[in-house]
Amino acid sequence: MLRGKSVGLRAIEKEDLTKLLEWRNNPGLRQYFREYRELNHYNQDQWFESKVIQDPNTIMFAIEELETQQLSGACGICYIDWINRSADFSIYIGSNNTYIDHYLARDAAEILINYAFSELNLHRLWCEIYEFDVMKKEMLENIGFQLDGRHRQTHWSKGKWNDSLFYSLLINDLH
Repeated sequence: MLRGKSVGLRAIEKEDLTKLLEWRNNPGLRQYFREYRELNHYNQDQWFESKVIQDPNTIMFAIEELETQQLSGACGICYIDWINRSADFSIYIGSNNTYIDHYLARDAAEILINYAFSELNLHRLWCEIYEFDVMKKEMLENIGFQLDGRHRQTHWSKGKWNDSLFYSLLINDLH
């Protein structure tokens, strides 16, 4: 387990899938995810098998509160480009419909960033969020991610088109 101040990151287990599926299907949380549709157990099992177990370009973690050992969310490094040492940064807290906070999510993000740069020797992390995702935008900026740019009107949500914002963090940004 990778440990922070309040959370640890551990491998996702099959027993976690029901709770992760519940959070992924929560409309309040799902609005921030790229996957827009309601998922079923088959979808979740397929994701677990194809991405978590078999894909060498995806490293996913369960976020667990150290004090209670309760599953709180998930995070990971996805679409890893090993040649250019770049990857997509993904994180959410599902417990209590939180999504992103300044406590659990930030601690997990800092652990994941350290792992990506120190253990995996990555050079760049990037993240795509939607313009209405204010909580993640604030967290990303507070931990050093910089806005690279936007793609206009990429995501239909809440009755209108929304822009995608692209953020990145370079290993050099931490020094």
